[in-house]
Amino acid sequence: MSTPVRSTSAPPPHFPDARGRYGAFGGRYVPETLVPALDRLQAGVERHLHSADFQAQFRHELETWVGRPTALSFAPTLSKRWGAEVWLKREDLAHTGAHKINNAVGQTLLAKRLGAKRIIAETGAGQHGVASAAAAARLGMPCVVYMGAVDVERQAPNVGRMQLMGATVVPVRGGDQTLRAAIDEALRDWVSDPDGTYYSLGSAVGPHPYPYLVRELQSVIGREARAQMLKAAGALPDVAVACVGGGSNAIGLFHPFLDDAGVRLLGVEAGGRGPGLGDNAASLTAGTPGVLQGSYTLILQDAFGQVRETHSVSAGLDYSGVGPEHAYLHTSGRVTYESATDEEALDALGECARHEGILVAIETAHAFAGARRFARAHPGSRILIGCSGRGDKDMSILQRTVLGAGG
Repeated sequence: MSTPVRSTSAPPPHFPDARGRYGAFGGRYVPETLVPALDRLQAGVERHLHSADFQAQFRHELETWVGRPTALSFAPTLSKRWGAEVWLKREDLAHTGAHKINNAVGQTLLAKRLGAKRIIAETGAGQHGVASAAAAARLGMPCVVYMGAVDVERQAPNVGRMQLMGATVVPVRGGDQTLRAAIDEALRDWVSDPDGTYYSLGSAVGPHPYPYLVRELQSVIGREARAQMLKAAGALPDVAVACVGGGSNAIGLFHPFLDDAGVRLLGVEAGGRGPGLGDNAASLTAGTPGVLQGSYTLILQDAFGQVRETHSVSAGLDYSGVGPEHAYLHTSGRVTYESATDEEALDALGECARHEGILVAIETAHAFAGARRFARAHPGSRILIGCSGRGDKDMSILQRTVLGAGG
């Protein structure tokens, strides 16, 4: 391949700080009733997360139940079509079909150590809900999953999977009836029982210490991928690409590469129907600073500070904000963030399915669209794509879009 593309960005300092801040972003903006629960969680994270016995138990579950390490696959046909060297980090091969299981297992193990009696979770595309239901079943805890009514309809297969694993799925009919509304409802539940309930937050969003906790649990993706690239390709990638909604799969892939100044990092958000407010879910490329669900970050809001509803064909990216560490990485310049429209993502999904035999999730397809664009601008580059999930859950949508359009 041709001369590698190199980043000139210096590695950022390691965050969060003692206040849970990533530069200007992060922190805690919550009702007083939640402060004791968050203090308790933070103390539990500090005590258990990096202890030898917790890490041994976590690794055991990842290796014997989740199926880690997940594969690194070379994509020969996409490489030829794009004029690049394309590698895929296959989180779609993890148990339950996406990266979400890494975080769900880790948080459920932590919940047991904190003495919680039940797990609650929110979900958009359903993958975190399925992962939470599976982890709770594995570890013998009841689970309640809040899911926007719109997402319940468009992700029906995942609703059934959660129910089969014993979880109670609660459709949320208030607000925008998508992921933001589901998080709001889960927070209300947690406020009502902060001691007996553990809120397993599915993305790198919300009040401290959640963005840190999720990042630490998901960084197994990037650590594995980094070692696998050195072994299989003989070098680090020129760029690592991931889709970004709340941002858990992306921060999990990116974080172990932050100190590698020669590796560009590219996050791809949901461009939806276009650039207008309300037509997309691109908080980093179109948002402004504000507070959403416990954290100061970049959000989609109007001139009066009212959070706006979003649009994306992908339920998992259909969110009005983004994790605070991503907001920092964007403003610092270490990570580049772009968006891909619904049409671009669906086209990339079809291309990957036809030419590599891999049906990725619609969320994941946004990363493929961004990676294809990068390859065209930088011929010969070595590209690592975070293949965050599989697309079985999206078949009803794909029947109406890709297949209905003759793809």
